[in-house]
Parts: sequence; C-alpha cells; structure tokens
Amino acid sequence: MKYQELIEKILINVGGKENIGGVTHCITRLRFKLKDESKANTETIKKIKGVVTVVQSGGQYQVVIGNHVPEVYKEFMQHAGLDSSNEETGDAPKGLLNKFIDIVSGIFTPVLGLLAATGMIKGINVLLVSFGLIERTSGTYAILQAAGDCFFYFFPIFLGYTAAKKFGLTQFVGMALGAALVYPAIGTLSVGTEPLYSLFQGTIFESPVHVTFLGIPVILMSYSSSVIPIIISTFFGAKLEKILMKTVPSLLKSFLVPLLTVMIMVPLTFIVIGPIATWLGDILGAVALGAYNLSPIIAGMVIGGLWQVLVMFGLHWGLIPIAINNISVLGYDSVMVLGMATPFATAGAVLGVIIRSKSSDVRVLGIPAFISSLFGISEPSLYGITLPRKKPFYATLVASSVGGMIMGSLGTTSYIMGGMGIFGIPNYISPENGMDKAFFGYLIAIAVAFAISFILTMTIAYDPSYDKENPDTEKETNKGILLETIGFSAPIKGEIIPLSEIKDTAFSEGLLGKGAAIIPDEGKVYAVEDGIVETLFPTNHAIGLKYDNGIEMLIHIGMDTVNLKGQYFEPRVVQGERVKKGQLLLEFDLEELEKRGYNLETPVVITNSAEYLDIVPNTDKENNPLIMFSVVV
Repeated sequence: MKYQELIEKILINVGGKENIGGVTHCITRLRFKLKDESKANTETIKKIKGVVTVVQSGGQYQVVIGNHVPEVYKEFMQHAGLDSSNEETGDAPKGLLNKFIDIVSGIFTPVLGLLAATGMIKGINVLLVSFGLIERTSGTYAILQAAGDCFFYFFPIFLGYTAAKKFGLTQFVGMALGAALVYPAIGTLSVGTEPLYSLFQGTIFESPVHVTFLGIPVILMSYSSSVIPIIISTFFGAKLEKILMKTVPSLLKSFLVPLLTVMIMVPLTFIVIGPIATWLGDILGAVALGAYNLSPIIAGMVIGGLWQVLVMFGLHWGLIPIAINNISVLGYDSVMVLGMATPFATAGAVLGVIIRSKSSDVRVLGIPAFISSLFGISEPSLYGITLPRKKPFYATLVASSVGGMIMGSLGTTSYIMGGMGIFGIPNYISPENGMDKAFFGYLIAIAVAFAISFILTMTIAYDPSYDKENPDTEKETNKGILLETIGFSAPIKGEIIPLSEIKDTAFSEGLLGKGAAIIPDEGKVYAVEDGIVETLFPTNHAIGLKYDNGIEMLIHIGMDTVNLKGQYFEPRVVQGERVKKGQLLLEFDLEELEKRGYNLETPVVITNSAEYLDIVPNTDKENNPLIMFSVVV
C-alpha cells in the first residue's frame, strides 16, 4: 500500500475504527463522522507527514490531505475494513447551520467529481462549437452532449442514491424515486391535450391540471436536472420505510417494505412534494438572483472576499446547492461564480512567496500548491503557504474581492457545473452568445485577482524573514523536526490542567488562543516574564500582558467572575505599567469565590498563538513541575 504509514497514523489518532461513524472524501479532504471527536488527537494528526491540516466544521472531522485524497481514501477504507456504504452513526452535529452543512455535504460530496467531469465535457462541446470546429447539428455534438448532459439530466436518480444513504433509506429505493421523476412517459402526458382545469388561479402558483391520480389532481412539472424535489422525497421516504420496517411482518419485509414505500412515495411526490419543492426551488433561485441584482458589484465584493473563509469552515456548501438549483431552474448561476477568482488569487500569492522566499522547504511545498491552485484546488496553498504567514492570506482575500467585483459588474455567469480553475473556463461560455462580454469578464477578473495578489505579496504582504533558513539554529520549520521553545511557569500556584478540560468552549476550543488552565491554590497572580500590562479589565477578573519576548498572555480568573463587577479582586498594577518577572499583579479572595460557587478554572492563554508554531502543554510534570506550557518559536 502506497500510503500505509499515513493511513495507519490517521486511523490510530482519530480514535480507531470503533470511533468512526462514517467517512467520505471530497477533492482534498478525508471527511470523518466521528462518534466522539474528543478521542481524536488533532494536534498529532496535523503533524503527520502527508497531512496538510485538520478542520472541524459542519459536524465533520476533516483531514486535509491534498489532491491525491481519492487514493488515500481507497487505501484507508481497505486498511480499516470499512466500506463506502457504512452508515454514519456519530453524534448529530449541533446547531441548524451545522446540520444543514452536514446534510448538504453528505448528499453532494459523492457526486461532485462526476458532476465536474460531465460538466467539463459539455464545456468542451461548447468550445468546439464556438471555434467552429463542429456544428451544433452534427452527430459529434449530439454524442458529446449526451456524455456531458446524461448526469445532470438524470440528476434525481443520482441524488436519490446519495440522499437515501444520508437519510437512511434503502439506496435503490431512493434511486427508484428519482427515476420515477424523470420517467419519459410522464413528460408526455400533457403534450397535445387541453388541461382539465387549473389550480390556484390568479396566483403565482397557477397551474394547469392534465391528469389525476385516483381523482386527485396532479400538477405535471419537469423534474429533469432538479435538486430539491428528490431530496425532500427521499427524506420522507426514509421516515416511511422506518415505520414500515417496524410494522410489516419479518417474513414479508424483503419485498413488501420497498413495494409500499415506492407505491406510496411516488404518487405523494408527484401530487404534493414535487410541486411544492419545485416552487421552493423557483423561489430560492429568484431570491438569489434578486439579491444579486440589487448590487452585483457589492455581491461580488462580499462573496469574492469571503469565499476562502467560507471554504475554510466548510460553509461554501451552503451555496453549492443554490448554484446547482439556479442552473436547473434558470439555466445559469450568477452567485457562486463570484468567488471563483479565489484559486487564481491564491496562486498569485503563493508564486510571490516562492519567488521571495530563500527557503528550499517553501519551494518544495509551494510549487505543487501553486499548480494545484491554478487547477482550482487552493486548500494546499491555503493551509500550507498563505494562512500560516497571514499577510499573503489577507492579500488573497483582497484580490478575490476585486475579482468578484469585476465579475459582478460585467455580469459573469456560469452555465454548467464543470471543472475548476483553468479547467473551469468553458463553464462561463454562453450556449447562446458564445464568448460574450460576461465571459471575458471572467478572464479579466481572474487575471486581475492573480496580479493583485502577486504584487501585494511581492511588496508588502510577505516578509521573507519568516522563512529564513539558518542551519546554525534548531528551530522547527513547517516540515522540520527540531524545536526551539520558551518555557513558561504558572502565574498562579495551583493544579495545572489541559485547556480542553475546562467548561467554557471559547477557551477549551482554543478560540482565544492556546495554553493551559489552573485550579488556583492561592489568590495571587504574578508576572512570569518582564513586560507591560496591556489590558486590565475594569472588573479586574482578567489581565492581559505583553512580554518583552513578544508573547501576549491573557489570564482569566475563574468562569463568569465578570458578574462580580470587581468585588473580591484587588489589582496591584495599572494598565500600561511595566512589570518585572515575579512581580505581584493581582490578588483575589479565593475563599469568597469558592463560597459563592464560582468555577475557579483559570485559563492562561497565548492570544497571539497563530504567530508561533505551537503551544505545547507540559506533560512531564515530574521532571519539570514548574513549567506550565512551552511556546514553540
């Protein structure tokens, strides 16, 4: 196995096979549904050779691998003894947004590769016609169009399978529901016939009725390429199947459950679910287009500027079904395209870093990342190059925002869900107008985004000293081994515990910085280095210091102690005062706080953690009892 060492380490550190509720992959990430994410050794996984980073979002534990993730996934499934149909049994994600992202990614992730591939075939067909190489009436065009359009035309069947897997319905039943929606004979029922009558006359939902089912009117619609109807139908189909599995005798389940599920759900979908879901799709497309039309330039600025951030947190999944729905309903999408300058902006920043950096390690990592970004996959560049260095990342946001504004102002739209990056260029050629102003707007936007990001990185957005090679030191680079660390003693006497164990999620999840926590034995806070009191909160329950070595430390005494409004806290310094190592900063009445039932877990975090390679809690308390944690610089 080519990736055996990598997958063995990942498997062990996600908590083993028994902790995996499900696993899929997208273009660059292994997406785990873990039963208990607390069992995963995230920091250890991040340091595994071959892992770019770890992202926890949308109820998924995402291990970013790179472009070769399909190979890694295949070997991982084989090594772990899993199969692609294993159900996701981890804890349901919390929060409506996380649940929505989890559902959308679970349904669309398995088909995105094929969706892009068939879209590229359609794009190639458009290019051949645009350049006059083939005629739209030729057999060559028809056959290529069949190869490219087959997937999107029969989209409900494919989504019936993936949605069934996500909702727990038998997959072939889900496919049957999708197939019924695109069954050819249904589409001909209204051809050449007068409607029996119309429903909802005088409203925007007015619809002619050509056929009935057991006397119930059926509103015939085209479900080819549709997204929402089959997803909703499959959701309710899964509920129905679970009820039938509990009520149908075991002897009859194998055929009676699918029979009743299909026999009930297909008419229900045509009579109720299909029309309502189609109208919802129409409304969704109209709302997206309406928001875009209010100000395409502002929409481009916002979506373009935030696209990379959305990708980081997996929130871009919220726009993917809108884009697919727009293409199926309107024939084009003007929303998601506004973020499509991002890979080129990222490539520009990475090229700037490669040219300016003196580090061979940066070039080894940067050149493949640069090429990957040009092909539309920017995550290796994001996590490996731009984000760790901060300013190049900010340069990509600015450049992407400008690219989005250009696309918005010139009306760039995508007509197919095809390739990405340079492979995605045919997506924006109009089937009717060919290479029009909107298409050239896309080319201008990606060129400008690349140039702005490159120029910013070459001038003000990157400091080569960040990656300066010095063979005489023992500092760790992103790929190195040896470390130079600064050890910090505890500013308060007491028991040191991991930050992850405290109840406040803002601290335990590292949102305010990495570090450790203390359960105090006495009510005194001391400076652990020379520095300045940068912040003394008015309630005196927290103090922020900037030490002379550049470390910025926040000490937050207890949980919810802000409610005391300063009672039982006595500061011994003032904000802006210079302090010496060992100097008393603050006193608090430990006994009174305990009497009043306050949780005294005291986080001590490095608020500028992102500027350092790592913050490592002390696990060797026997040999280093005074060290609370070390900062890797």
